[in-house]
Amino acid sequence: MKKIYIINGPNLNLLGRRQPEVYGYQTFEDYFKILQKKFENKVELHYFQSNSEGVLLDKIHEIGFSADAIILNAGAYTHTSIAIADGIAGVTTPVIEVHISNVHARESFRHHSHLSRVCKGIIVGFGIKGYDLAIEFFLIG
Repeated sequence: MKKIYIINGPNLNLLGRRQPEVYGYQTFEDYFKILQKKFENKVELHYFQSNSEGVLLDKIHEIGFSADAIILNAGAYTHTSIAIADGIAGVTTPVIEVHISNVHARESFRHHSHLSRVCKGIIVGFGIKGYDLAIEFFLIG
C-alpha cells in the first residue's frame, strides 16, 4: 500500500475559520478524516502541518526518501522559500504542489512559485478538493 504524506504550511491550521470566502468552511482535520475513509483500502495517508519554514523543511527531509508521495501546500512559503524548493529537489519522493485558491487570480506576489519547478505538478483553484485530486494522481500514476 502506498504511503502518502500531506504537508500543509502556515495558516492552513486555520482552515474553516480563516477567510472562508476564499478557503471554505471545512477544517482540514475534518476533511482529512473524509480522505482517510475514501482511500482507506488504497493508500496509507499521513498529515502534518506547521507554521514554521524550518519545521516543514525538516519534515520533507525526514520522509523524502521513504514516502511514496508528498502533497504539499506550503502556503505563503510557496512564494518566498528557496530553502523548501531546494529541500524538494534534494529528496527522491515526488511532490505535488497544491493550492486551495487560484493563486493566479489573486495578488500578483502569489503568481510566482519557487516550488513549481521542482514538483511533479501543481493543482490550484479547486478548493480543498485539490488534495483529493493529488491522491488520485498518485494512485493511477
